[in-house]
This record gives sequence, structure tokens and C-alpha cells, in this order.
Amino acid sequence: MFKTLKTNLLVAMILTVCAFATFAVQAKDVQIKNSDGLTLGAELTLAEGKTIVDGVVLLTHGTLAHNKMEIIVNLQRLLAERGVSSLAPTLSLGVDSRTGMYDCKVPATHKHSDALIEIGFWLNWLKSQGATDVVLAGHSRGGNQTAWFAARENDPEVSKVVLIAPATWSMDETAKSFKKTHNQDLAKVYAKAKALTESGHGRDLMQGVGVLYCPGADVAADSFLDYYANDDRNHTPNLLPMITKPVLVIAGSEDTVVKGLVDAVKPMADGEKIKLHVIDGAGHFFLDFYVEDAADAMAEFIQ
Repeated sequence: MFKTLKTNLLVAMILTVCAFATFAVQAKDVQIKNSDGLTLGAELTLAEGKTIVDGVVLLTHGTLAHNKMEIIVNLQRLLAERGVSSLAPTLSLGVDSRTGMYDCKVPATHKHSDALIEIGFWLNWLKSQGATDVVLAGHSRGGNQTAWFAARENDPEVSKVVLIAPATWSMDETAKSFKKTHNQDLAKVYAKAKALTESGHGRDLMQGVGVLYCPGADVAADSFLDYYANDDRNHTPNLLPMITKPVLVIAGSEDTVVKGLVDAVKPMADGEKIKLHVIDGAGHFFLDFYVEDAADAMAEFIQ
């Protein structure tokens, strides 16, 4: 009996190793250069038996993050298991060959709007590889940037858009958050950044004012303006009517980061052009089994 059990366990281990080996062969790093000469990196994960020509998801991560964060890695793996290929870039944020979380010691010269340019670079790369069916997807801030890109560009090779807990925006909430994180008045710092930019000094660094999740960081004046402008497009629900392609919004019922998302999307979700899928119990990062639910919703919508 024990010999049989030992043999069965050995077989199971071999099958597991083979399964992971098969998956590993399907994943590879891709690098391209942007117009500033920076090296941009992405992870391409192809579903078994599929190529880019068969369709691919272009998946963008959230604020100051990267393509190896848990939600992105898990989504790529789970989508591949469901027959969906994906490309997950790491946004450069002005850093050559950037990996891991953004280093807050590096002066912030990047902008929220830079992501739209890089999404465009990766979309063009996919098209150069023969892609004619690209689904744009993004999580959190990456969801807003994805929606903004889709609304502005309306690329014919983009078939659908998936927004996973996309960012919401309130000037009052942003000001409160900035005060709490950076211990400064947002309006005063914004006025200083605006004055510098309007006088032709937008690339000048404001020392120690902080930006996003980086307290005390040095930040270029025009970068600060780009992140904190009271622009209606920062509130992702405002972008949905501008997107001509079918859109799926995935939300977590317990998400405390993107406040008001479900209530804002629900009135415009007609089940056809705009779909809303709320995962009960999920937080902002869809940890544990909740990411399986997100992958199921994406695969069903895409296929």
C-alpha cells in the first residue's frame, strides 16, 4: 500500500513539474525602446497552443507598481489556463529597465499621462507581431489610464476593454489624502507647481513635497500638476461613455481604495456595451480565490 502511495505521489510530482515546465515555456520577457531611448519591459504569457495572432490582453498595473506584483502575475497565469494570452508591461516611470516597485528616492519626473504613451508603444509592438485582436485591460490607476487611452485612441485593433477596480477621483478626497500622507496643503503645493510650470520651469524639482505614495520625495513641477489636476477624466466612470468598444468593469464589494466605483458605474451598465461585475467579498487587489473570480469574468467576457 505504502509503495503504491509513494509511486502515485511521485507520478503526481512529475506531472506537476511537467505542467509548470509547459507553462514556463509559454512565458517570456519582451523588451522595446521608447522614444526617449529607455528600455521598456513586459511579460508575454501565451496560452497553450496560442500565438499573439490569436488574440492577446494588454494588461497595465497600478500606481508605482510593476508587472510582477501578485494580482498581475496571477491574472496572467489564470488567463493562460483559460486559453487567453496576455502581455503585462512594467511602466517605465522615467526609469530605464525598471523592475519592482518605484524607488521613491528617485526624483519623480514621470506623469500619469506617460502611461498612455507607453500603452500605445506596446499596442504597436503587438500589432507588429501580427495582433489584430487586442483587449486593453488595467488595474487601479492602470485601469484609469487604460480607459483614458481607449477613449482617446479608439484603435481598430482593440476589440474590448477590461477595467479592474479602476481609479476613481474626488478633489476633496485627494486633498485629504495628500494632507494625511504628505502633511501639506495640496492647494498650496499645486499653486507653486503651476507657477513654476507657467514660467517655463516645469521640469524644476520641488524638494521634499512628496507625490502619490512617496512622502518627502522630490517631484518635477509639471509632473505634480499632471498627477493632481482636477481633471474629470481622472474619475474612470466619466470615461466609460467615451469608449466605443465593449467594456467590462470588475469591482470588489469590499474595495476601500476606489471609493464609489460600483455606485457610479451601475446606472450606465446596460449589460451590453458596459458590463459591471462585482465580486462579493473582494478587496482592491483581489487576493486569494477572488482573483480566480476576476479571471473567470475576464475570460467569459473576452471569449
